[in-house]
Amino acid sequence: MQTYQNADRARRYKAYISPLGTTQIHLRNPFVIAWWSAAFPGFGHLLLCKYLRGYVLVLWEIIINVNANINLAMIYSFNREFEMAKMILEPRWVLLYIPVYIYGIWDSYRTTVDTNKVFILADRENARFINFQITALEINYLDKRKPWIAVMWSFFMPGAGQLYIHRIVTAFFIMIWVVTIVYLSHFLEGIHLLVLGNLTQANEVLNMEWLLFIPSVYFFAMYDSYVNTVENNKLFDNEQRTFLQQRYQKPKFDLPHTLNKRDR
Repeated sequence: MQTYQNADRARRYKAYISPLGTTQIHLRNPFVIAWWSAAFPGFGHLLLCKYLRGYVLVLWEIIINVNANINLAMIYSFNREFEMAKMILEPRWVLLYIPVYIYGIWDSYRTTVDTNKVFILADRENARFINFQITALEINYLDKRKPWIAVMWSFFMPGAGQLYIHRIVTAFFIMIWVVTIVYLSHFLEGIHLLVLGNLTQANEVLNMEWLLFIPSVYFFAMYDSYVNTVENNKLFDNEQRTFLQQRYQKPKFDLPHTLNKRDR
């Protein structure tokens, strides 16, 4: 007779705790996810915990965007220099950019819809999962943390909020790209000159092509840290409630709604 490994395991789980982070599924607005994919391809997938797909799209966006001069064309368009914007675009790279950009938006929307359906089934099954992991490199466990603290650290340094909620891989990925973008855009150098009162020199030193990447990455880091902190707290409450019900609450136990005065 053929046997199957892990035949008695749950069919769906709501979360997976590992030394590198907490991966979970929860209800999301497909339009919000699609909007983040439109703002920066790959960000919508990172919000869905589709990390490999998200990292590939983020790398693709930066490489293709820089080679196609898309950000520079946007700057000229903002200044109403439309002819210069047309001239600076590199057609060979732009034609590669468009289909994958549209795919990122479509795939993030589609995946959100499917993930929401899976979450509803997983929530009904409410299967137990490992909520504590300890290895030689790291310790990770479910606990409640404050969303505003995650946003605050992301405000000071994008990626620090992800470290606060123990999303190690995403934190390092964001930090590496933030350092790269800030360095190549000369953003801090421009801030330094601006503080010294050299406004003209501060404008000249900035590399606007790389500077346009900063707002998307900056606000995504804050949004991602906030949303995942809130959802981690919900996951902690649900896991704790399920554990107490299964371990201590008898099936026939009826919780009284009121107490007598002498019992208070």
